[in-house]
Amino acid sequence: MAHIEWSEKLEIGLAPMDAIHREFVDFANAVVAADDAGLLPALDALIAHTRMHFATEDRWMLESNFPPPCHRDEHRRVLEVMDAVRGQVVAGDMALGRRLAQELSPWFEQHASTMDTVLAAFLQQVGYDTTGKAAPATDTALPA
Repeated sequence: MAHIEWSEKLEIGLAPMDAIHREFVDFANAVVAADDAGLLPALDALIAHTRMHFATEDRWMLESNFPPPCHRDEHRRVLEVMDAVRGQVVAGDMALGRRLAQELSPWFEQHASTMDTVLAAFLQQVGYDTTGKAAPATDTALPA
């Protein structure tokens, strides 16, 4: 199964964004590593984290007047897919949950190297302060 390997190529250079991305990698990798009994709790933790992660970036975009809506639209679509896959996992389709975990690796690498890199450069260019601007925390503890 494809797990996401954190490397310098995933570093954006904006500390708060890089921290959220490292957490996303940890949660995604927990889904990859989960056995059938742990798959749904790991997926739930990933979805909760991803909601907070995307809400944080979406707020940065709105508050800084980041122009294109396509980044926020992609966040929305990814969450829709995650929610749909979760429903299938609840119905017993563990294979689909594992497929989601496999597909997150190439998607995340692409998203981080394009959309998030552009967002980070914009935020730095306009002097937007991301410090302390994280979305409200949700219960995003990694499953045991």
